[in-house]
Amino acid sequence: MGENHWKTAITKIEPNKISVRGYRVDRLMGKISFPQAIYLILKGELPDEKTGKMVDAILVSSIDHGATPPSTLAARTIASTGSPLNAALAGGILAIYKYHGGAIENAMKQYLEIVEMGDDIEKSAEKFVEEKLSSKKVIYGFGHRYHKNDPRTAKLFELARELGFYGKYVKTAQAIADSIERIKGKRLPINVDGAIAAILCELGFPPELGNAFFIMARTPGLIAHIYEEQTRMKPMRKIDPVDHEYDGPAEREI
Repeated sequence: MGENHWKTAITKIEPNKISVRGYRVDRLMGKISFPQAIYLILKGELPDEKTGKMVDAILVSSIDHGATPPSTLAARTIASTGSPLNAALAGGILAIYKYHGGAIENAMKQYLEIVEMGDDIEKSAEKFVEEKLSSKKVIYGFGHRYHKNDPRTAKLFELARELGFYGKYVKTAQAIADSIERIKGKRLPINVDGAIAAILCELGFPPELGNAFFIMARTPGLIAHIYEEQTRMKPMRKIDPVDHEYDGPAEREI
């Protein structure tokens, strides 16, 4: 072994054999879902069925959010220049940060901070909110420019309760929302970032991986927008972020 020898605990490659976290990929194929595989490669162990279903719901919740978010506009703009899919996708992903899809990591950190403050979540949340509001600092995961009651948040919390992940971090998110309403006299809804952050804490993920879930979820949506831009629109068009309309299928049920 040379002086530059290093180790990885993720993937082992041998002739005719590919293993991820000790499991042969060909034996995982057809037996586990993609969300379960994501959990495996990030956490190192296979999730149980309920955990896999919860991760699946998180990823579906953020698959797309319309044609107007910065990541979508960036990806479409790059695609409009004739750049290839990978360049447009990279541009869209690079547009995801602090104020767009990047609140999950910070929301996770604030939930962890509040839980560490003591056993009384309501009092800890109220103290946290008072300090943030008095210093005019952002409380991540609350409020939305478009949705007053984000349907994705409601569904994620419904599933969290059903699957056994409605614990202290979800309760902390609810306590923050209640405290904001008491102090400001106005309720800021828990947005999808705040809901995902709470559930990822329940699942034991570190905050540093929080925004990765938004990126993984949004990638298929970005690809769809890029492909539509390349195949349906004229090159180098002026992309108005407001003046557009949906002309896909009407609302339908599964």
